[in-house]
Amino acid sequence: MSKMHVKKGDTVMVITGAEGNGKKATVGKVMMAFPGENRVIVEHVNMRYRHTKPRGQKDPGGRLEREMPISASNVMLYCGKCKKPTRIAHKVVKNEKVRVCKHCGNDLG
Repeated sequence: MSKMHVKKGDTVMVITGAEGNGKKATVGKVMMAFPGENRVIVEHVNMRYRHTKPRGQKDPGGRLEREMPISASNVMLYCGKCKKPTRIAHKVVKNEKVRVCKHCGNDLG
């Protein structure tokens, strides 16, 4: 199992694909991370339709729009202070290792 540079709850920018190639780059929050597959689900990115069959009165079926996973290599951590995608650095603060922005030194959590 490989270690990923992003985790659930991080704000990321999609840097490749249809969202990042020549169009406005998309910024969103990581909803789920799959380290074994090296993939992440980012909110409102890679939306697909899932056609479901009615399964009774509680589940009417229809077209459900949902996010699908994308490769973790296609996203970069986004710094809210300097408003740029950034690589991360590690700093020890009070005997705790924290992730910081490589550009401005802002704590990324």
